[in-house]
Parts: sequence; structure tokens; C-alpha cells
Amino acid sequence: MTVDGPTGPAELAAFARRIEAVDGVVGGSPFAPADGIAFANFALSGPALSGDSQDSVHTIRDLSPPAGTAALVSGNTAGFIDQKESLAKHAPLVVALVALTTLVLLFLLTGSILLPLKTLLMNTLTLGATLGILVLSFQAGWLDRPLDYTGPGAIEVTSLVFLFAVLFGLATDYAVLVMARIKERYDRGDSNEEAVATGIARTGRVITAAALAIAVVFLAFGVSSVFFVKQIAIGMAVGVMIDATIVRALLVPALMQLLGEWNWWAPAPLRRLQLRFGFSES
Repeated sequence: MTVDGPTGPAELAAFARRIEAVDGVVGGSPFAPADGIAFANFALSGPALSGDSQDSVHTIRDLSPPAGTAALVSGNTAGFIDQKESLAKHAPLVVALVALTTLVLLFLLTGSILLPLKTLLMNTLTLGATLGILVLSFQAGWLDRPLDYTGPGAIEVTSLVFLFAVLFGLATDYAVLVMARIKERYDRGDSNEEAVATGIARTGRVITAAALAIAVVFLAFGVSSVFFVKQIAIGMAVGVMIDATIVRALLVPALMQLLGEWNWWAPAPLRRLQLRFGFSES
């Protein structure tokens, strides 16, 4: 705890007593002045990063410091709170930029409005399923014994960011590979059903082999004693296998079969835009 600004010993002592009165604070040292600031250490009864400890830090930060000063709270729990708030603040913009870029690029490739939206939906399902398995594996403890996991019963926040970036990119890469082959056959005159079947057949082995290679590499990191690395390894392995099997081999062709010719629909102005600036196999 640091108090930045000019203040006297009496005000600092009174502020320290108010901090020690906060629920969850079990003791502290007096404020020590040092070159225009004063600092002190306070201990919390709960484990670092726990919900009770975070509540205590929030309460301490809500206290009014001595007049003319600013109070700064540091430590593992305070840093964790700041990290979560930063991620929550910037995540919507990042997700929006990634989604918009994906929609635009896939539209330029396929000339369709629905197929890019379908890709975003499939990628979201992959990420959601992966997160669910991670929660069951590490937070609920289903894989504690097989993985010899002794870390915290929670999901590391930064691992979610990593998994979103890498898994979303890989899933989009697989989607582009499949869509390019399907679009190629459709442009050559195949029906929607024939184009989907041929495209899936031609890319299935490549995607499966790539997913297996990635899964094997990441599973090798699953034996790491660092819980962050272990969670990332399992999440990546599970995510790529879900995307290559359940999503690409089952959900994608099933949904495209249901949509039929609507797969390739786009408003006339956008269709002309895609014909002029879009990607082509030729």
C-alpha cells in the first residue's frame, strides 16, 4: 500500500487503522515515509486471488486516503484485479476487430453473407467447447490425477486470451481451406450438395493430419509442471481436434446442406463488389 502526497503521521496512522478494519485484513505495518510517499504492508486472511481477498482489495481501494494524497494498492491480488479489468476493457474491441476482419475476408473469398457468419458461429462453438472441457478438467478436477495436476482449481485468465487468439486463427484457417475447395467446385457448376461433399472429401485428410500433428505437439507439453503451460497444452489439443472432427466433418456440411443455395446469397451491390475485388482460384 502506497500513499502518494504530502501528509502527516497522524493522518497516516488513522488511514492505517481504517485499512485494518476492513473485512479480511488481519494485520499490517505502520506507514513509513520515504521521499514524498509513505508505504505499508497489510496481510489478508484469504489466499491470494481468492474471491474474499479480491473483495478486501476492492474495499481498501474504495477508502478515501488523507486529503491531498492518492492511495495505490499493489500485490498479487491487486495485480490480478487490474489484469481482469484491463482484459474486460479491451476484449470487446479486439473481438470486434477480429470478427469484422474475418467476415470481410471470407466474404471476399466466397461472395456470401451467410458463410462468413456460419464460420464465426462454428469458431465460437469450438472455443466454447474447449473452454467447457478446460473447466471440467482443471476447475472441476476431472483430469487432476491423469495429468498429475497440483495447480489452482481455476482457469488462468491469460490462457483464455492465448486460446482465443490461436484457436480462432487455426479454426479460421481450416474454414478457409474448406470453403475455398467448396467454392471452387460450386463455381465449376456443381450443385451445392455436390460442392460440399467434394470440398469436404478433398480437405478432410489434410485438416485431420494437421490437427493430429498440432494435438500431438501440444499434448507433449501437457506433462509440464507449470499449470499455465499445462492448461494451454490441453486446451489447444482439445480445440483443434474438436474443430477438425465435430465441427468441420459434421456441423459444417450439415449446416450447408440445410441452407442449400442460400449459402451463396448476397445482396446485389455486395455481389458486384465481391466480383470486382474478391479472391479467386483462377
